[in-house]
Amino acid sequence: MKYEIKIPEVGESITEVTLAQWLKNDGDYVKPDELICEIESEKASFEIPAEQGGILKRLAAEGETIGVGETVAVIETDRQADAAQEPPEAASPQTEATLSESATEPVAAASNGTPVPVVVPEVGESINEVTIAQWLKSDGETVAEGDLLCEIESEKASFELPAETSGILKILTPEGETVSVGAKIAEVLSGGASAARAEPAADSAPSAPQAAPAQDGDHRAKATPVAARILAEAGLSPEQVKGSGAGGRITKEDALQAAAQQKTAPQPAQTPASPPPRPQKEPAAAVEPPVAGNRTERRERMSTLRKTIARRLVAAKNQTAMLTTFNEIDMSSIKKLRAQYKEIFKEKHQVGLGFMSFFTRAVVLALQEWPAVNAMIDEDHIIYHDYCDISIAVSSPRGLVVPVIRNAEKLSLAEIEKEVARLAERARNNQLTIEEMTGGTFTISNGGVFGSLMSTPIINAPQSAILGMHKIEDRPVVINGEIAIRPMMYVALSYDHRIIDGRESVSFLVRVKEYLEDPARMLLRV
Repeated sequence: MKYEIKIPEVGESITEVTLAQWLKNDGDYVKPDELICEIESEKASFEIPAEQGGILKRLAAEGETIGVGETVAVIETDRQADAAQEPPEAASPQTEATLSESATEPVAAASNGTPVPVVVPEVGESINEVTIAQWLKSDGETVAEGDLLCEIESEKASFELPAETSGILKILTPEGETVSVGAKIAEVLSGGASAARAEPAADSAPSAPQAAPAQDGDHRAKATPVAARILAEAGLSPEQVKGSGAGGRITKEDALQAAAQQKTAPQPAQTPASPPPRPQKEPAAAVEPPVAGNRTERRERMSTLRKTIARRLVAAKNQTAMLTTFNEIDMSSIKKLRAQYKEIFKEKHQVGLGFMSFFTRAVVLALQEWPAVNAMIDEDHIIYHDYCDISIAVSSPRGLVVPVIRNAEKLSLAEIEKEVARLAERARNNQLTIEEMTGGTFTISNGGVFGSLMSTPIINAPQSAILGMHKIEDRPVVINGEIAIRPMMYVALSYDHRIIDGRESVSFLVRVKEYLEDPARMLLRV
């Protein structure tokens, strides 16, 4: 009986692939689930397994472009194919029966497994697709219920997907692939498949026909596409790495470990090759000395979050009439207030008294006085907000995120400080949810914590304005005709000139300055 190996569907709008590499030779005996070849599409690479055991007959060559659904190989699954792989010694009827039973046992066990689909869950309103950032388990690996299978990224956050049942994992979508919400990305074969993989054959039973010993060129086929890329970037060949995967296959972890060892290992000194002799008729050119130092490069896939940040910032720059106005604030009063009450404040509220609460409170009061700064454009309409949801720009390990303090106009200084600390901690631990980063009517960004003296922040669309805080620095200023040294901070307000006029933007920033230079104004609302 012949079983056809066809090119599966690998993604929407992809009609053809390239056969990158055969992992098995023509005429080899292959087992069920054993990887046969590697194919490449426009976006990613995939590996095709054998779904039946038997003799492989290849019908396509490496490098050939093949349409989706076309046959690239056949597997002879009848008893004559099995007999062709038997050892030359004569086998007794009892041995032949045992061999036939042991050879078909894994197939029968695998067929008893119930495939449980692993689908992409809904991760937030208006989010229709995600990216498979990383598989935490390997293809063919036994997983337990609750084990984390993969990490997926949306436009705003990342999530980990657990296994809903125990069994053998079959990966259907590779890392880096963008898939729709609800799409099936893997299967977990529960039941008999798990037992078949977990129990090795008894030593006393005759072994099933084995594939031919690996030739020198076969080592490269034992590396997964991700592992092969990592090894290539590290300047290593697969022959130098020992694989820990099934059948000695080199996994991503093996490649990362080998690359790390390559960096720490001492490199032998290399003598630069002498330049080839030049014809006498040409003038002798000066030979430049070799460049000293490390010249290695690293290429990493841009995360979905980083791509979303880039797209939104460019859109904000191109689709708004953005303008920036500056001012400076004498921080003497705020610093004196903090020094006087910070210990009492922390003892009573169990949180430190920082600058962000003062700025948030001053911004909220100024927004209520100048509502256009707290508004946004929706096509031919202007939406004014009677509440102040303040977005706080926070630097996380995955990039810039902007969690939101809801109804900041109703919060005290202590409540603002607690909310800022909570959101910052969740951002550092990659625990922010879509809801915590959605919305916001105005943004505050503090570049001063990194030492920035002055900058022009970019509007966080669809908002209409953003306030940039900067480094506090002692500078000489003129006060009542005398020069004094004061702790000064430059502040910048970037705004959309389509909705906010110059008078409103400047007046808003001046009001924030007045509140912060004289905090009693915030209490008296004057």
